[in-house]
Amino acid sequence: MNPLDVALHQIQTVRRYSADLIESIDHADWFRMTDEGVSHVAWQVGHLAMAQYRLALVRLRGPAEGDEALISSDFLRMFGKGSTPVPQPEVYPCPDEILSVFHHVHRRVMEELACFPESRLSEPPEEPHPLFHTKLDSLLWCAQHEMLHAGQIGLLRRLMGAEYRW
Repeated sequence: MNPLDVALHQIQTVRRYSADLIESIDHADWFRMTDEGVSHVAWQVGHLAMAQYRLALVRLRGPAEGDEALISSDFLRMFGKGSTPVPQPEVYPCPDEILSVFHHVHRRVMEELACFPESRLSEPPEEPHPLFHTKLDSLLWCAQHEMLHAGQIGLLRRLMGAEYRW
């Protein structure tokens, strides 16, 4: 497998895992914050959509025409770095809308990266990031970042009383 195939395989594998966790949570619980009050499922899923867009599309090719229809600037701000989850559902899009963006961004990533030139993977990302210095590293971090949040989603499930899920 070439490096791009490895990165895409990791992104796809982690997405199957996180999507399975997400699908196991009733939408009525998406905005529920446990007693610890740190986060909720809606924010986690929106954050994953935002991060995948930025890590696997923007940092590889820069912003593109039509991106606003894929993921709005409001969505990016609401779930981006520095945003703070709040338990009020009215502040956020509904779970179906968040899921729609989550799935559409992923589909676009897989479509666009299927033909991304492998020779460009060693280039610096279009926007710098403190954790990596190449476009390939951005893709690899994309998978690692999603797995980190899948762990948080799994913990939220357990704190809400759900059984362990593998």
